[in-house]
Amino acid sequence: MKRFKFYFMFALLAVVGLEYSPAASVEICNRIVALVNDEVITLHELNGKIKELTGAEASDFENQDKEAYIEARRQVLDLLINEKIAQEKVKEIGIEVTSREVDSAVEGIKKRNSWTQEDFTAGLNKQGLTIEKYRKNIKQEMEQMRLIEFEVKSKIIVLDETIKKYYDDHIDEFKSEEKVRLAIILLMKDHSSPGDETPFLTRKTEEIFSRLQNGKDFGELAKKFSQGPGAEAGGDIGFIITSQLDPRLKAIINNMNVGDVSKPIISPTGVQIIKLMEKQEEGAKTVEELKESIYEVLYNEEINERYSSWVKELREKAYIKIIF
Repeated sequence: MKRFKFYFMFALLAVVGLEYSPAASVEICNRIVALVNDEVITLHELNGKIKELTGAEASDFENQDKEAYIEARRQVLDLLINEKIAQEKVKEIGIEVTSREVDSAVEGIKKRNSWTQEDFTAGLNKQGLTIEKYRKNIKQEMEQMRLIEFEVKSKIIVLDETIKKYYDDHIDEFKSEEKVRLAIILLMKDHSSPGDETPFLTRKTEEIFSRLQNGKDFGELAKKFSQGPGAEAGGDIGFIITSQLDPRLKAIINNMNVGDVSKPIISPTGVQIIKLMEKQEEGAKTVEELKESIYEVLYNEEINERYSSWVKELREKAYIKIIF
C-alpha cells in the first residue's frame, strides 16, 4: 500500500511539474528527485538547498563546473535525505521546539554577530532565504540537536586514558615557541628629508631614556612621544615569536629580564627604546592544562561518528529511492 502511495504521488507531481509552451515544447519546472518513506524531495527543494549552502543558483553552478555541480548535488541530496529521516524520528519521539525558543535562538545569533535587524534581513536576502524559511531551518536544527542528545550524547563516555593517548599522539601540536611581549617608543625617520635625522632622533630618544631612568612611566611616554605601532596603548605591540625578530634585536632582548628597558636602538626606520613586558618560554602545556579542550575535541568526534552510524542504521531501515 505504501509503495502504491509513492508511485501515485510521483505521477501526480510529475504531471503538475509540466508546463505547456505555445512552441509545443514541454519543460520540467519541478519534479521528485528522491522518495524517503512517506516524504518526497523535489528538484525545487534540492536547488534551494544548493543555493543556501553554496550561495549560487544551481543552474549557474552547473554551467560553471559540471563535475563539481554533480558532486555537490549528490552531497546535498544525501544531506536532505538524512534530514528527512531525522525529522521522522523527531516526530516519533515527540521532540518539540516552541516559537519562543526559536525567537530566542535567532536573537542570540544576531547579538553574537552584532547584527541589526536590517543587517540580518540583508544577509538572508543574499542567501535567498526568507525570515520564515530561516526560522524553519533554526527550528529544525534545534530539534535535531535535541535528537542527538536523546539518541547519541547520553551514550558517550570519554576516558582519561583516551585523553592522555590523544595528548601523546599530538604532542607536537601543543608545543609553543618562545614568545616575548614588547612595548616600544619609536621616533621615525622622515625619508623625504634631505639630511640625516639620526643624530637629532638619537638625542631626543636619549632624553626620553633619561626620563625613564628617573622613574617616568614607559606607557605614558610612549603615548606622548612614540610614532610607532601601539602608541595609544602605551607602546604595547603584543607577543612576537622570538625567532621571527631581527637577529640584532633578538640578541638585545636575550640579555634583558622582564621589566627591563633597552638603551636607544638605531634602526632603518628610526630610533627606538624597547621594554620587555613578558616572556613565554618554549615548551608544551601539560595534559592537565589541556584536558578540557582535548575532551571537547574527542567528544565532538565521538558525536559525529555515532551520529553517522545511527543515521546509517536508520537509512538501512528506510525506503529510499533516488530519481534523476
